[in-house]
Amino acid sequence: MDLSRYIGMPLLATEHGKSVDNLLAYVHWLMIILFIGWSAYFLYAVFRFSAKRNPKADYVGVKSHIGTYLEVGVALVEAVLLFGFSIPLWAKVVDRPPEGQGTVVIRMVAHQFNWTFLYPGKDGKFGRQDVSLVKTDNPLGLDKTDPLAKDDFIVEGDFQLPVNKDVIIHLSSQDVIHSFKIVPFRITQDCIPGMSIPTWFKPTVKGRYQINCSQLCGNGHYSMRGTLSVVEQAEFDAWIAKKSGGAAAGGGGGSYE
Repeated sequence: MDLSRYIGMPLLATEHGKSVDNLLAYVHWLMIILFIGWSAYFLYAVFRFSAKRNPKADYVGVKSHIGTYLEVGVALVEAVLLFGFSIPLWAKVVDRPPEGQGTVVIRMVAHQFNWTFLYPGKDGKFGRQDVSLVKTDNPLGLDKTDPLAKDDFIVEGDFQLPVNKDVIIHLSSQDVIHSFKIVPFRITQDCIPGMSIPTWFKPTVKGRYQINCSQLCGNGHYSMRGTLSVVEQAEFDAWIAKKSGGAAAGGGGGSYE
């Protein structure tokens, strides 16, 4: 059951996002029920135990255990949300990335204040990368002498992906901690210097989506935006072929958009 439509969630454009939205919906419904319940109890207590109705203090107090039972019930519901929904979703999205020839793999490095994406080209294989080769014109340290790197190409800010295909993006940072966020995809992942952190998803709706940095990363943080275009497989293949051809002509890794 899709409960997220009742809480006004934004456009959903990935396969796993429905589980994220439903989890958020369950939490919101629990909070709504608790708010109504505790508000009703508060009003009842104000009326029931007012000074006019109880001119003499009762030093024994409430003997019923209903409050304890309610608190235990709420804790059980929260445990179900955590162990029955949240942890399994986390394990699926974080611990078990897809494998197979149909998976699109990209490497990305964040830096103040832009996103740099490396595609493996038509052969689907990345060339060798070395941190000692990182320069202004080679931000990902691509070894241009490696034959596998001849068709690899770099895209700044805007990139493309095919619809209905599993995608893995390996995220890193060149300077400070950034955070890769696309709201319709329901993904947010920190980009940490010195680490390569994978995040994966399957886009299901064609269109153009804004990439945001959700971690304060400097005085230009507000301008750190990019664009992701989700297109048909044929259009994506043509784009890859065009970019790979330009990279090969330039000696590898030299095609920017």
